[in-house]
Amino acid sequence: MTQQQTVLLTDRAWPDDSIERDILEEAGFRVVAGPADPAPVEAIDALVAEHQPAAILTCWATVSSEAVLSSASLQIVARMGVGLDNIAVPAATNRGVLVTNVPDYCVAEVSDHAVGLALAWTRGLVAADREVRAGKWNPAGARLRRLSTLTCGVIGYGRIGRATAAKLRALGARVVISDPHAPADTDGMEAMPLDDLLAASDVVVLHAPLVPQTHHLIGERELSLLPQDAFVINVSRGGLIDTAALVASLESGHISGAGLDVLEEEPTVPQELLAHPGVIVTPHIAFASDASVIDLRRSAAEEVVRVLRGEPAHYPCNTPSPLTTGVSS
Repeated sequence: MTQQQTVLLTDRAWPDDSIERDILEEAGFRVVAGPADPAPVEAIDALVAEHQPAAILTCWATVSSEAVLSSASLQIVARMGVGLDNIAVPAATNRGVLVTNVPDYCVAEVSDHAVGLALAWTRGLVAADREVRAGKWNPAGARLRRLSTLTCGVIGYGRIGRATAAKLRALGARVVISDPHAPADTDGMEAMPLDDLLAASDVVVLHAPLVPQTHHLIGERELSLLPQDAFVINVSRGGLIDTAALVASLESGHISGAGLDVLEEEPTVPQELLAHPGVIVTPHIAFASDASVIDLRRSAAEEVVRVLRGEPAHYPCNTPSPLTTGVSS
């Protein structure tokens, strides 16, 4: 009798694991779930070593190289999300383990969030609400802008960047893009080098992945290229922006604000950001809606089922080496 394969669900950002469990158990797999909140890397390593899963489903928890190497039966690490910065992808590739993600589940939500932050800044929505709640009624003091007169720069022109650019252009803004891997068809958006985009943009929206080459993509030099009173939006990964440089630019008055759904050290929010009237911070929710989270959970679990049944993955993120098998000594 063939031994039942195990799937380890490391963590989750929702109340229960019923969707994932139903899909996986119906397909004949055993499900082991870690704590809802992501456990420390050592705890995840221990779970993998103990249960020897054929698949790991992870949301925010770190899947280290040690975890990848410790399960002899591991075939897939599936990210319940888009970014892969919490997974040791090179180790998985060398070990012959497939890494997948769900790149298309929250395109509408993240692009809506980015545009919402831009509108909140141009119309002063958050700042005005704060003032009214504090007992101030000062319409003459509002510094508002017309979005259709502004240039919006979108950094990263994948699925979500493309959606954000289209929505901003539909609102009348001039939209420019920068992406080292931009497609030949940019839907009529003007593509330009990053420095040129920064110098031209009143609003900058980050839609780039966090990889070693993009860590602190926006730092002191890049912020200095922005026009006076520009607004920076990050709905991708906190590590794309050098937080200290962002704070310095805000406090000097060079840029007027920032809309941040992600931070370098979540959930810690630097006091300087909280104190600045032009900063809007949301708690890493740009991806979320009732519909998107259901899509995410189903898609990630179904990808695991496909791979463990020997079928092609829909969203492979690496090309596993065929040469390395078994547990590393």
